[in-house]
Amino acid sequence: MAYETLILEHHETVMLIRLNRPESLNAINNKMLTELCTVLKKSSNDLNVRVVIITGSEKFFAAGADIKEMEKKNSNEMYLEDYFTEEHNIISSFRKPLIAGVSGYALGGGCELAMMCDIIFASDTAKFGQPEINLGVMAGIGGTQRLPKTVGKSKAMDMHLTGRYMDAQEAERAGLVSRIFSEKEFPVKIIEIAKKISEKSMSSIIAIKESINFSYEANLAAGINFERRKFHSLFSTEDQKEGMSAFVEKRTPKFTDR
Repeated sequence: MAYETLILEHHETVMLIRLNRPESLNAINNKMLTELCTVLKKSSNDLNVRVVIITGSEKFFAAGADIKEMEKKNSNEMYLEDYFTEEHNIISSFRKPLIAGVSGYALGGGCELAMMCDIIFASDTAKFGQPEINLGVMAGIGGTQRLPKTVGKSKAMDMHLTGRYMDAQEAERAGLVSRIFSEKEFPVKIIEIAKKISEKSMSSIIAIKESINFSYEANLAAGINFERRKFHSLFSTEDQKEGMSAFVEKRTPKFTDR
């Protein structure tokens, strides 16, 4: 089956999913999320797939959520549509090992997608960020919950409140990234490691994954729900409209705190 926003590669028992919206720097839109969830559901039941890798291009893992899809929405629409909830639940509940291979920029929703995976491997060009504050909103797919659990409160606050980016070296030191590879060896190495994992007992793999996630995600679900409601509510502000309009129009936003 051909997908509009994804390219699939089979490497023996490893499924590699390549995010493929080059015209928008791999911005994550509803179509991409739907297709990604479809592939993960199929992979869950495919005995020939033991490990899944999500990656992007050399320059962009994913440059965030597609702002043009959200720009005109209000808080009630975001709340009633329960924006991001179903897709988040499908991705985060995937039982087999899920690896994020990040080269280039992983920003906003792209950074959150990477953090939903079990392991993040990065090329030496990777950059991570949660710059939603520059749009007059905040993270809405777990960024305010997963990032502090990974890098600590102070660094998470710094990234969310300033919108600054973290390079691969800082991300590894902070614990966000497991390993860094050169841009040249990166595509080969992530598949090599995935194949090594796929050789292990699937019963053990799933048990280990569930156990580590249990320790990591205690109270995370409540935190993500809290975050998402706050995210939805910001779509009732003038600053959200201004921030997203300015982004689409390629100008500097003028926030009024309304």
